[in-house]
Amino acid sequence: MLRPLTTPDAAAAAALIRACFAGQAVDPPASAARETEASIAAALAEGSGFGVVRDGALVAVVLWQQAEGGMYLGRLAVAAAARGQGLAPRLVAAVEAEARRRGLPRLHLKVRLPLLGNRRLFRACGFVETTLHAHAGYSAPTYCVMEKRLTPPG
Repeated sequence: MLRPLTTPDAAAAAALIRACFAGQAVDPPASAARETEASIAAALAEGSGFGVVRDGALVAVVLWQQAEGGMYLGRLAVAAAARGQGLAPRLVAAVEAEARRRGLPRLHLKVRLPLLGNRRLFRACGFVETTLHAHAGYSAPTYCVMEKRLTPPG
């Protein structure tokens, strides 16, 4: 069942995000691997999120917040046992529906350059890579911004 995340979900969402991001071999290491119940609760207070619950447990999550003239989505995480079942695109679609409901013109996110599967996933969801950036202290790009323009209904 896909549903909005609430503050009582923060501990389980943080654990799921940490587990999913911990295995990523990226430099610098992903800050998502250090999420806590408190940091997720704060993110939910600033924006919100959606989760997929199966058998009483969160198996997929995404966080979002209105930022930079659009809807920023982040921390998309799907438990290993639930991958390949279309949950990530469902979560992206839920964020897109929320952005449309709010009349926002775009979705945007950041993705690490070495994570080719993630970049393919977001391209399949309609995102395009717009700009390359380097983390502080790095001379070469380490991530890209991806965006999906939303056309108004009509």
